[in-house]
This record gives sequence, structure tokens and C-alpha cells, in this order.
Amino acid sequence: GGTQYVYAPVKTPSGVAAFSRDAESSSQVWNSIGGYPGDPDYRDFYRDIGFDLPSRYVGPYLPGGITTFTGLKYYRITGSNVVKKPYMVRRARKKAGLHADQFIAAKEDQVIFLRNKIGMRPVITASYDAELFGHWWFEGPDWLNFLLRKGSRGQESFRFITPPEYLSGAGELDTAMPAASSWGEGGYSSTWVNGSNSWIYRHLTRGARLMKEISGRNISQGLLKRAADQATRELLIAQASDWAFMMKTGNAAEFARKKFITHMRNFLELHAEITSGRLQRKKLRILEETNNIFPDLDHRMFGKAVFSSCDT
Repeated sequence: GGTQYVYAPVKTPSGVAAFSRDAESSSQVWNSIGGYPGDPDYRDFYRDIGFDLPSRYVGPYLPGGITTFTGLKYYRITGSNVVKKPYMVRRARKKAGLHADQFIAAKEDQVIFLRNKIGMRPVITASYDAELFGHWWFEGPDWLNFLLRKGSRGQESFRFITPPEYLSGAGELDTAMPAASSWGEGGYSSTWVNGSNSWIYRHLTRGARLMKEISGRNISQGLLKRAADQATRELLIAQASDWAFMMKTGNAAEFARKKFITHMRNFLELHAEITSGRLQRKKLRILEETNNIFPDLDHRMFGKAVFSSCDT
């Protein structure tokens, strides 16, 4: 039945193994209200000096003068509609250890319950966004550290295992096709495609078509290759799903909008220069120094990928 496949991986028709995320494990950790990250002792992500201090003081240090997060946060969550109290590192770290103990105990109870209910050894897939640990939840890395150390001491009911390790001894898996889904609200993609951000996709679709055209030229050296490689970087940054996410949630939405427009414009200008053969060496060098992610990237790899939006 369907319940069984939540706690056992399946093989898709293409041969890839699929592990279903355990909603209970996700809620215990990821939920900002009922989950661990919302505890009053943890650092408050939203109380950042980028918003707390006067713009005349922090403005010179903000990107483009846009009010946004700096990473410097001096308060703990404390509670809602109350005066925030100062953040205390030792207190927060101790709480992370307690929450690791709670999680281990909850997994032991869950494993025993599932064994009795579905009559098999369950595989509980606890998957989270990496940005939760240290970004949204500052103490998340401490929690992981405590969890992995304490949870490796030998519970009778469960042990930690990686997907490849499990698959190596699992034998033949049932074949099934998972439904299209995401980790976003409601399990669908509405977070990334809605009235606040849907306008970006016509530009990204056009950009992918233009980039595929550039990659097909097989430019192998010189200034032209540098420009093509940088155009790929600019498009990849524009494609980052966080821009659409930030536009939807409203957290630094204007910053996200400007970043998307900037990288999309950089890409289109580089494409025009590559097409015309009139490259601006100084401008290219500035972009290479400023947006230097993936230093070993080769634009020709773009054409080897399959983009359904380009092929229609």
C-alpha cells in the first residue's frame, strides 16, 4: 500500500531509486513554529542589524544600499509580541543537545510503532534543506553534531544509514513512479510559480535557448571563450530558485528582484557581444572578478544537458 512505500524506497522506471521524505521527521525539525528552530533560546534570524540599526550607520555596508540581512544578529527568539532578549550561546547550545535527545527518542517510538503497524523494518528518510542548518536555524549544526554522536551509541531500535548503504543490501525493489512534488508549501511548486515571480520564467526560458545556441558554437579558446563561460555563470545565477522564493515570501524581495535583473542583463549583454564579436575586455574582467562562482566552468557543457524548455 501507499503507507508502506513512504517507509521503503522504490525503483523508478528509469532505474533510479526514490526515497520518500518522512513528514514527521521534517515537521519536528523544519517547522518554524512547532519545530525545534522556533525555540525561545535559539538565535532570532529576523532580528538583524541590517534592519535594526539606522540606515545611515549600516547603509554603506549593504549591497547597493538595499536594506537586507547582514548575518549579525544579537537577539534570541524569546517569543512573539515580546521584547527580545539577548542571545546566549551556551544556553542555545545546551538546548540543541536536549533537542537531539528528543529527536532520538521520537525516532525510537516511531520505528517501534511502524514495525507493529506495517509489519516490516521501516526506512525513515529525514531530509532537509542544507540552508536550514546554520542559516535559518543557527544552532542547526550543533543539533546535527549532537544527534549523530548520541545516535551512534547503539540504540536497539534503529541505526543511521545512508541511501547507498541501504541499497547495497536491499535486494530487488518494487517499481513505482513518484508523483511530481516539491518541498514547498503544499508539496507542489506554487512557491516558485505564482503572481509574485512568474514573470521571470519567460526570461529564463529565452536565456536557456540563447545559451544553448552559444554552447553549440564550440568556442574553445581566447576572449570569446571567457565571455561564453561568464555568460553561463550569469545565467546559472539568474536561474537560482532562491530569487523566486524570496519574491514569494517577501524576505528581501526587492533585493532578489534586482539580483535577478542584474544577472539576466549581464547574460543578455554578453550574448549580444559574443554574437557580434565585439567584446568589451574591461567589462568582462570586472564580471569575472565579481561573479566568479564555478571558476572551472566550461560553457560547452551546457549544450550536453537536456532542457525541455529549449527543445519545444
